[in-house]
Amino acid sequence: MDHLPTTEAAVDALRAIADEYAREIEVTHDIGADQTSRRTTAGVGVTTDADGSLPHEAHVELGGLPVVSVRLYPEDDALITVDGVECPDVDRDDVPAFVRALYDGGAWVRTRRFPPGDFLMVPLPGDRVHKEFVLVGLTPWLAARVR
Repeated sequence: MDHLPTTEAAVDALRAIADEYAREIEVTHDIGADQTSRRTTAGVGVTTDADGSLPHEAHVELGGLPVVSVRLYPEDDALITVDGVECPDVDRDDVPAFVRALYDGGAWVRTRRFPPGDFLMVPLPGDRVHKEFVLVGLTPWLAARVR
């Protein structure tokens, strides 16, 4: 696993994946404590954190199916949304592997009969699996991956 030391490095990795899988990509950047979503107490015009660092957050939209968006936070984690299923707290270093698993067909949906529920399962490096409850119902892309 490659270490992605910055938000920009993660965006570059996602650009490479988009190019590899022929997906459109749209990236927006929020730079400064007064612009990033988790710095709501920063105050207007305050661009640096208390330690003097300049937080950088990016939002990435990838084209095609499944519908994938990635919000990369300055705290080294991300929120990845797959066809309406929010997968919070994904480590920034795992973001490229997560997205590749979606495009390579490695991700699947596990259905539980009782109590009923569906879970998006995304394999990650190191024999780990990100498991997320599907609250929104199964889209055609998700339904095609039920095991």
